[in-house]
Amino acid sequence: MSPLTLVLGLGAGLAVALGLAFRALPGERWQIAAAIPLAPDGEGGWRGLNLTWYGLLQATALTAAAACFLFLLGSLGQGVFAGLALLLPLLSLCLPAARLVARLVEKKPFTFTVGGASFVGLVLAPPLAGLVRATLYPELAIVPSMAALSIAYALGEGLGRLACISFGCCYGRPIEQCGPLLRRIFTPLAFTFHGPTKKIAYESGLAGRKVVPVQALTATLYCAAALLGIYLFLESEFLAALLVAVGVTQLWRTGSEFLRADYRGGGRISAYQIMAVAALGYTLAAALWLGPGQPAHHPDLTRGLALLWNPALLLGLQALWIIVLVYTGRSRVTAAHLHFHVVRDNV
Repeated sequence: MSPLTLVLGLGAGLAVALGLAFRALPGERWQIAAAIPLAPDGEGGWRGLNLTWYGLLQATALTAAAACFLFLLGSLGQGVFAGLALLLPLLSLCLPAARLVARLVEKKPFTFTVGGASFVGLVLAPPLAGLVRATLYPELAIVPSMAALSIAYALGEGLGRLACISFGCCYGRPIEQCGPLLRRIFTPLAFTFHGPTKKIAYESGLAGRKVVPVQALTATLYCAAALLGIYLFLESEFLAALLVAVGVTQLWRTGSEFLRADYRGGGRISAYQIMAVAALGYTLAAALWLGPGQPAHHPDLTRGLALLWNPALLLGLQALWIIVLVYTGRSRVTAAHLHFHVVRDNV
């Protein structure tokens, strides 16, 4: 299989998945995935814990990103432990940062911000790669490792935006508040969210109104950047792959904030826009500083796929999926009251 064949196949699959998701996820049905009874409510029913599609989709996105990173690093001949030495510290810091940064910027203790988590990850990636190379794996390639992390991040956040559609967060401005050109462009593509428990409903009262589909634009652009990055990476164009993944994601984050209507902190320029510009400059400077003088590397696609085809690694990725689902999927802003009864006709 050639790199182009792999990328085209992945692109076709992602196009179908994104298209179906864009049609379904704004609906009320696709916010709560399950409700677990916890304790009797004293009125003949049960208090329930909601598990959200947001958490399920975030878990799937993060697991896909982790698999993508390990595949790319494996294509260079780096073992799974070298990949985990980079991946696990980043995940252990970025997952809590998703909530901590939202608390600092948006003053909300029960929400997550991918923008804050990605900023932390992009800042920590170069020194962490240098530390792993200096202490554990001298053969670790710094710039290719940064490129692999950035590509995986672009894919993970692109897929993760489907979770935002499901929950109704990170939503765009109402179409009627846009200028004539934007109205003409976005009216046929607009999202209309339904359901009182969607964030767009209880935070801004915009349920039932056409809004800019900013989550869909982000998902499409980030997934496309990830696919182009994968192709460039497998063709040994590591710096170009890094530039595409980081440049597209951070520049779009900076610009797309102007299309959003959800609360992003005070001021016309949000903290997330400042983080995006800073992360872009920092990452490029680190790559240019660390890149020269490193030996050439030649990725092998089959070697990367062979690394993924490992029962222990597959079980580890499944465990990661469950951990992220539990961490992000337990709803703290919605609750459930459950009632059960016997269907007498079926007894």
